[in-house]
Amino acid sequence: MSMSTISINNNTKEEEGLLSLGFRIFFIGAGLFAVISIFMWMCIYSFGFQVIFKNISVMQWHAHEMIYGFSMAVVAGFLLTAVNNWTGVQTLFGYKLLMLFLCWFLSRIFMLFGTSFIVYAAVSDLIFMIFLMFALAVPIIKVKQWKQMGILSKVILLLVGNSLFYLGTFGYLDNGVYLGIYGGLYLIIGLIITMGRRVIPMFIENGVGYPVKLFNSKWIDISSLIFFLTFFIIEVFLDNKSLIGSVSIILFVITTIRLIGWHTVGIWKKSLLWSLYISFIFIDIGFLLFALSYFLGVSKLLAIHAFSVGGIGLVTLSMMSRVSLGHSGRSIHSPSKLLKYAFAFIILGTIIRVIFPLFEMEHYLVWIILSQLLWILSFIIFIIIYLPILSKASLKNN
Repeated sequence: MSMSTISINNNTKEEEGLLSLGFRIFFIGAGLFAVISIFMWMCIYSFGFQVIFKNISVMQWHAHEMIYGFSMAVVAGFLLTAVNNWTGVQTLFGYKLLMLFLCWFLSRIFMLFGTSFIVYAAVSDLIFMIFLMFALAVPIIKVKQWKQMGILSKVILLLVGNSLFYLGTFGYLDNGVYLGIYGGLYLIIGLIITMGRRVIPMFIENGVGYPVKLFNSKWIDISSLIFFLTFFIIEVFLDNKSLIGSVSIILFVITTIRLIGWHTVGIWKKSLLWSLYISFIFIDIGFLLFALSYFLGVSKLLAIHAFSVGGIGLVTLSMMSRVSLGHSGRSIHSPSKLLKYAFAFIILGTIIRVIFPLFEMEHYLVWIILSQLLWILSFIIFIIIYLPILSKASLKNN
């Protein structure tokens, strides 16, 4: 069963409000943190605001919070909701869900102060991820849905990655910070690619309003999995420049073929479709930029931000928007008219952050500030639209 068929189950608590199912409170948390964390990052990086950092750099702090803070909140909300649907077993709700959320929330508060309270941040962060792992594993194992173990394994590996980050920060593991950050980033991208292959073609086929059968090839799926795993291993552990460049080119070709197969003109009339499609275009551009970084000397940071801002940022914003509508009893075919501006701002922000520096590095700081502002505007719009929806009971109660 796919995420596109998630429905409101009569024997769940979903209609009861904020703590009824994971997507509500975690999507609110993710949206608010997306604004606060990037505003804080803008103050520190762009305007020189002073925060104490020991054993990690300010950039490593920023990367960690966007991967294990923002992205993990979206992952938690999405998967707690998806596993509830896939298995038919009620996932966390009520005070247990609140406890899980508070572990995530407390860690984010501690990390806002740099490394001054990082011991407390580490404890609450790892408790959150362990708790989340068991919350997802129990229903999957209970109904023996072993096909979901691939998704669960990525959550477990993210727990490992975050543990490596903290071990590196505390001086117990050489290169732990690097492994935690880059391993976490590529695991999130891998999770997006895996889930995207499951749901995006179905969303498009069901959402364009006319009969269409998109092209999906088994060899594309298998080769994408194999080469992305190869990319992950080489990039994180081996740092072989020529090899990673070659694998990145192959992944660019595979992803381009996949995008061609997923295309139909109807997606451009639906913001919840073109936003998902464009997010995969940015991931595709990320693979191309990785290749160019090794063969032509293009900054690797541009490839990383194609992945993170355009890929992770846009796909999470789009998925949160879609899931929130479907699970609050609202039509996914009639999103707020403001939503397209949120998507447009983050797309423009990615172009400014990733593409503009390829042609004009003299104003690099300006491009970063503009991208930061556009990201903040995107998620402010999301909060304005979805805070009233997520904090209230489903319309199906009315």
